[in-house]
Amino acid sequence: MSTMLDHVVAQTLALQIRLLACRERLAADTDSEALHDLRTSLRRLRSLLRPLRGLPGVEQLEEAAKSLGTLTTPLRDREVLAAELIGRGLPEAGQRRQAGRDRTFASVAGSPQLNRVLTIIDAFPLFLRAADREGLIESLDKRVDKRLVKQWHKLRKALQDPDHDRHRLRLLIKRARYGDEAYPQLVHAGKKLQRLLKKAQGDLGSWHDRLQWLLQEKQHPDLTPCKVDWERELHETERKSDITLDALQAALKRREPGK
Repeated sequence: MSTMLDHVVAQTLALQIRLLACRERLAADTDSEALHDLRTSLRRLRSLLRPLRGLPGVEQLEEAAKSLGTLTTPLRDREVLAAELIGRGLPEAGQRRQAGRDRTFASVAGSPQLNRVLTIIDAFPLFLRAADREGLIESLDKRVDKRLVKQWHKLRKALQDPDHDRHRLRLLIKRARYGDEAYPQLVHAGKKLQRLLKKAQGDLGSWHDRLQWLLQEKQHPDLTPCKVDWERELHETERKSDITLDALQAALKRREPGK
């Protein structure tokens, strides 16, 4: 087995353990970060899998992870909004959105979506080893590297667009950041660039949160007390994210071949 395949198997097993731990935390409602940690583990799993498309079991595991992500997205969004409201001195509005958290967490822990992810990930290393024995996996490091390079190219191109879509940039930044973390031995980003990616993701995340909350405010009167602050913060986060994106673009230009 190649060194890269060893790495993929080791990462898969580590993520499997994290997902199992998250399931138990959700089932017992031990802490408020269980759902967030589950989603972070899913994101890391999908980043590990994306460059492996075409190998046995990858498509099935990707689809299962995507389905679980779709299930948990609105639940996590509600958690974040609840914390925001409580932090702004609106405990009743926040607590209404936290009501039934134990049942919500238990439903995720026992969901068919999570069960499917855990079932497939349990067998995934065996699929990879069998494929390797059959000679179906060759030059895995080159395959992964080539696909990660494509992700970086897409991000560079999007940053160069003066009318860039912040939603798409946020997605591309996440893919670049977590792809680099999944395969650090390929050294696509140093510490400085990783910090910029993290900051850009955070800035765009803050912008995205306020945009979504303002859209919800139109249907939920209990959010109205926050409207003025959110509108002001939306503009602030746009400005802040633009500065960070400019710095990220400059850093990426310095890393281009021949620069």
